[in-house]
Amino acid sequence: MTGHVLTLRELNRATLARQMLLARETLPVPEAVGRLAGLQAQVPGPPYVGLWTRLRNFRREDLTGCLERRQVVRAALMRSTLHLMTAEDYLLLWSSLQPALVRALNAFFGKRAAGLSVDRLVAVARAALDEAPRAQGELRAVLAEREPDRDPAALAYAVRSYLPMVQLPSGGRWAYSNRPPYTTAESWLGRPVSDQEHPRELILRYLAAFGPATIRDVQAWSGLVRLKEPVEALKPELRVFRDERGNELLDLPDAPLPPADTSAPARFVPEYDNLILSHADRSRVISDEYRSKVFLSAGRVRATFLVEGFVRGTWRIEKSRSVSTLVIEPFEPLSKEVRDALAEEGERLVRCVEDGAKVHNVWFEEGKP
Repeated sequence: MTGHVLTLRELNRATLARQMLLARETLPVPEAVGRLAGLQAQVPGPPYVGLWTRLRNFRREDLTGCLERRQVVRAALMRSTLHLMTAEDYLLLWSSLQPALVRALNAFFGKRAAGLSVDRLVAVARAALDEAPRAQGELRAVLAEREPDRDPAALAYAVRSYLPMVQLPSGGRWAYSNRPPYTTAESWLGRPVSDQEHPRELILRYLAAFGPATIRDVQAWSGLVRLKEPVEALKPELRVFRDERGNELLDLPDAPLPPADTSAPARFVPEYDNLILSHADRSRVISDEYRSKVFLSAGRVRATFLVEGFVRGTWRIEKSRSVSTLVIEPFEPLSKEVRDALAEEGERLVRCVEDGAKVHNVWFEEGKP
């Protein structure tokens, strides 16, 4: 099938199938997190919504329990952003993703990170964390005592980039407080991370969750660069397609490729979801005309809803005393059938997220272009 052209809609359906958005599945949470190649967790709540929209009968305690039992961890990973990942994948893949953390350190801090004694900083941080888990601010203060003439934020980010650390579940509705403590991954999981890079496993996990995809897509998801060589080494084992623009797409030989006319149900996707962050070309799920409505300044990514597989608007929850309202903001007029489907799914969503409210509403915000 080398060179077979996949249409935009076929790419959309393939991605939705792998992201468990064509039909809810019945899976243990760790298996689901593994199949998704991790969940973006820059904010603690969205992974819960992300799993609710993908899994049948998902409950909040299902994920919280996995975090507390150390089956899933929260740590800086792909694109140097906080993610949830299974403990097994974290231990295997941290070394492969670590160059992306260092790249982000240099991009964010530039000269402020130049010349840092990384080995000494890591040793100081490890000793401090061996004494007790510490919040980011506490760790920053410890490092600043040793390097009083350097930028404390750069010191902490350098440690984050070179020392495998995870956040500890620390309470609250979404398992983590506003200032969750960190500890070393080895201390929390009882095993060190692999000291070898495993680009093959990283690429295969990506394709299983987001393929078919280009090399640029893998790089956009991971934050890594220069992946052409390891991808090319895998190529004899992969299917090769092309998109409608002529770009080469790579895929696993047995990954699902649903027909273009496969029905896709209405789905609510949380803030920062990897569905819309994990391709260089995001048009397979969101058209270019709507990107500015979803990707805001300061790195914010709004929660979205899908109609027939594509982003057609955003959503948010507004609270007033004992009333919680899901506000749906379409980017274009919706048919009555679509509105009814969104209202039905939306009511279930707001009841799950705001289970303590006495009244749950769904409201369509009209008049937005």
